[in-house]
Order: sequence, then C-alpha cells, then structure tokens
Amino acid sequence: MGLYICIYLMSRVTHLWPKVTEVHYKYAMALEDDGKFQQAESEFILAEKPKEAVLMYIHSKNWINALRIAETYEPASVPEVLQAQAAQCFHDKQFSEFEVLLLRAQMPELIVQKYKSEDMWVDALRVCKDYLPHLYPTLQSEYSNSHHDKMSDVNIETLLSKANEWALAGQHKQAIDCLLQVNTTITEPSIVKRALLRAADMVNKFLFGQEALDVIKVLSPRLVEIGEHGVAAQLYISMDMMKEAIDTFISAEEWNKARKVAKELEPAYESYVESKYKDRLLKKGDVEQLADVGTLTPTHFHFYHAILDIIGALDLLAEQGQWARCIEKAKTHSAPILHKYVALYAAKLLKDGFIKESLNLYSTYGAPAMPQNFNIYNHIASEIFALPDISGPSSFGVWEQLRQMLFEINEGLEVAANINMETKLHFRNLLLISHYYALRSACRQVPSLKSIGVKISAALLRYTDIIPADKAFYEAGKDLKEEGKLSEAFVFLNHYLDLCEAIEEGEGQLVDHSDLVQTDFPSNIPLPSRLYLGEDPREHDNVREWVLTVSMDQRIDQTLPIDDRQLYEACLQPGEQPCIVSGYPIRKQAVSFAKSSNQANKDIWSKLNMGSKMAPESNVPNVLSFITKWCGAPST
Repeated sequence: MGLYICIYLMSRVTHLWPKVTEVHYKYAMALEDDGKFQQAESEFILAEKPKEAVLMYIHSKNWINALRIAETYEPASVPEVLQAQAAQCFHDKQFSEFEVLLLRAQMPELIVQKYKSEDMWVDALRVCKDYLPHLYPTLQSEYSNSHHDKMSDVNIETLLSKANEWALAGQHKQAIDCLLQVNTTITEPSIVKRALLRAADMVNKFLFGQEALDVIKVLSPRLVEIGEHGVAAQLYISMDMMKEAIDTFISAEEWNKARKVAKELEPAYESYVESKYKDRLLKKGDVEQLADVGTLTPTHFHFYHAILDIIGALDLLAEQGQWARCIEKAKTHSAPILHKYVALYAAKLLKDGFIKESLNLYSTYGAPAMPQNFNIYNHIASEIFALPDISGPSSFGVWEQLRQMLFEINEGLEVAANINMETKLHFRNLLLISHYYALRSACRQVPSLKSIGVKISAALLRYTDIIPADKAFYEAGKDLKEEGKLSEAFVFLNHYLDLCEAIEEGEGQLVDHSDLVQTDFPSNIPLPSRLYLGEDPREHDNVREWVLTVSMDQRIDQTLPIDDRQLYEACLQPGEQPCIVSGYPIRKQAVSFAKSSNQANKDIWSKLNMGSKMAPESNVPNVLSFITKWCGAPST
C-alpha cells in the first residue's frame, strides 16, 4: 500500500493531476482485492468511478450498499442493482422479493420472461395480467399452444397439481381447463368425479358471462355422464338456461325436480315437462298413470296459460320501465319469481349508476343467497365502497343497509348447499369491510371514539384488493394527518399519489410498494378504473403540496413506524385475527363472543361501550346491537 501512497504524494507534488484519479482507481482495486470494501468505495468515488463501487458491492452481494452508491452517485445503475438482486432472490426461491425488485426497476416484462423460461406459467400469467394487461391475451395463447401437445400424455398428479397452482394464483379459467382434462383414461372414476365437481364449484364462484357459458356447455354434459344431474342442472340455472336444466332432470327421470324448476323459475316450460312425462309413460306402457295424467290435463292446461299470462305481463312491465308495478305484482307470486325481477331491476339500476337505489331494493325485499345473484351483490358492494363523501356520520344509513344485505347473504350461505368455502370467505370479507365502514361512521359522531375511526382507516388498507386503493390510502393518510401522526400520513398519502399516477397511466408497475414491505397490505391489486378525487382536483393538489413540503422536512421521519413484531402496528401476522372493532391485531386480552370466532381487544371494546353510554343518541348503540346479532353476546 505504501507504493500507492508514494505515487499519490508524488503526483500531488509534481502537479500531475490527471494521474491522481488513476492512482485512486488502482488503490481502490487493490483494496477491493484485500476485501476492504468500505475503503475501496471511498477510493472509487475519489477516482470518479462510482460505477466500479456499485459493481464491487454487486459482486459481493452487498445489495444495500450497492443501491446506496447507485442512488447517490450513479442513478442510471439503480435498475442494474435491482436486477442483480432480483436474480439472486429468484435463485434462492424468494419469488415475492424477486417480483418487488423488478417492479421497482419498472421491468415487469423481465419477471414474465423469467417465469416463462422456468415453465412457471401460473406466475407468468398472473404478473402479465396485473402489470402488462395489453400482452395478456398473447401470453395466454402462447401458453395454450405450448401446452396443447404436452397435455395428451400428462398424468393425473400433474393435472391436479397444476389446477391447484392456477387456483391459488387466481387464474380460475386455467384451473378449470386443467380439471376438465381429467378423465377415466388416466385415473379412476372417483377422482374424475371429484375433479369435475371442483370445476363446477369454481365456475359458480369465479366465472361470469360468456366465459362461464362456454365452460358450462362442456362441463354440464360431463357431469350428466357421471350421474351428477343436480350439479349440472344448477350450472345451467345459473346462466338462465332453464330448458337445459329441465332436460337434465328429465334425462335422470327426476320429474319432480324438473317440474319444480319449470314452476318456480320458468313456468312457460310446465306443459313441456308434462308432455315429456306422458311420452315416457307411453313408452313404458303405464296405462294407469297415463290415464291419471290425462284426467288432469284440462286443469293443467288452464293453469299453464295463467302462468304464461303472469310472466308475460311482468316482462311487459319491465320492458316498459314500470318497475314499481312489476315488483309489486311479482310479490304476490312465488319468491323465485319476485327475486328474478328484483335482480333484473337491480342490474338495470346498477347499469344506470343508481347504486344506492339498487342497494335499497335488496334492503326492502331481502337478499337471498342465490348463486345467480352473487355477481349483483358483488357489484353493489364494490360500487358502495367506491362512492365519495360517505365516510361521515350522515352516511351511516348507507353502511347500515349494505351491512344488513351482506349479513343476510352470509346467514343464507351458512345453510346453503353446494356453496364452496371460497365464496363464503369472500362474502364474509365483504361483511367485515362494510361493518368497519359503518363503525367508523358511527365513531365520528363521538369525540372520544374518533381515534378508533382512525385505526379502522389504517386497518382497511389490508383490503385494498377489494376496496379502491387510492380512496383507502387517501382516507387513511388524511385521518392520520389530522391525528398528528405525520410519518404514517406521509407514507400513505405519498402512496396515494403513486396510485393516482398509475391509474392515469393505466400501468400497475408504476406503483412502488417498497415503503410498505413491513405491512400486510396486498401489492398485487387491481387499479381502480377512475380516480377517487377525480371530481375534486383542488383537494388532490393540496395532498400533493403537503407531501412535497413534508418530503423536504428532515424533522419528520418518512417511513412507517414498526413494533416489536417488526411490522406496522395495524398489520396482522399469520395466525393473528383482527379486532372486530378497530381492525388492529388484538395482542392483549381478548373479548370473545357466543356464536362467532370473532374477537375484540378488551380495552377497545370497553372504550366503545363507554362511548355508547356517553352518546346514546349516536349510531354507536346500533353498531353494538349489530355485533351482538352477528357474533353473539360478549364474554364477561
């Protein structure tokens, strides 16, 4: 080392300035060879070669220092550092970190390419759908073409494993396609039956419109082949394919079920069922039963025409837009007829943008747990969650209505047959979210409970895969700012601005989630189709100005505080459940309830009850009554 020091001193003395940087550079390389990286870093900087320092740290896999040098001296090298670290994460099978790093480097296409090269098509399609939607159809075709020949000799274990992977990744159409390839040439009939029944469950829950129709046309006949006529008919009914459902029951000679479908869902087919029944008796030569049917024919003939007149009249009223009269007349008939027209009216209201009116319809006539209505219920909840200016006490009635609708659906799902667990969990989450919104609205009426409302705003960020993310981060940031928690407010409002930019650009990869790694907030979320503050640009600008001001204030920490779990305090670890009042982890003493696994933090529960006693005119007593109805009496 003395040699380099001497050369350096000589160059200083003799004013050989061009040689100075070269000496620093050679000295840095020597230090690097000796493993003295910190000293080498300083010499590389003095040699005006920060890129070499970056590469040194990359080679030694010191990602933190590599990124620090790149961000400070060589910004163009930041993507290179992130890419190198991502490659290491992939090698170590740390796929989540791999994705986060390349998304931060704005390289989603590299994620897709890497997953493709490793035949990890489930993940490739998931990332492409979320961050490169314009390439998704092409990638789907590529997957189908590349796997078409492979599927001819695939074994049952591979098919079922692949189906499970697709399902876990949310790619339900691909999962169903795998299950439909299970047949008796590769496995025993009992496994074929289980695969097809699972496919039917997934269709009911996750597919809609033409996609569902295309699958059902293939799946239902196969279900009939294995004797699952009831499941096949239910699939047909979910797509309003009543004749196909009736024919399915007729093929199984389940005449009572065929008659029930016709009578309750499509009375126009009642005469068709009886005609088929008589044909069957003729073929069997059952003269006595045929005579019985014949004696009833005149009565039934008049009944069928009466039903046809009723359905025709209701359809005409609906076509004319006379919905009030249509619903009023439908009330006098069977529940399925009533709810058929309630659903048609609700769908029309949703299409025309009358969200609250659609909700009010189900508040008036009830919300049965009918699979064909699930899409409408989801739509209502999603639209209510996205509405502006309904977080204050004056909007409690809206949240109360939504909460009650979802409560009725959940109660129905508990006793309904053939409803899969994923559907039940989804509607439980919708109920929980609506409950939190209602509770937050009530807490804002009572000064002593406003802090609980702030906690709820932060906890709701856990559900940004369901509620609009920009709205959730804006409301949480605003509430925390008003409470004086400026660090948290800064992180959330800054993330809100990132989300807004991504929404405007239509590019999910623009969103940087690196500030939220110590949370349980989902990162792969659907971008809202419209900006929450799109109609209030002044407020949006106020947020932007505040974030800019705070970003230059070194007195304010610009990261989320973490607790002893190394997590943000509002977040849950695996195995933890949220407090039914605040949404935060319970952690301390818990209050249990008689008929639910839900729990509450004891201190928060006591605070809520005290607030109710201090403000009996508020909506807090209503919330407590609902919790008792939903969860049962609290433990003492």
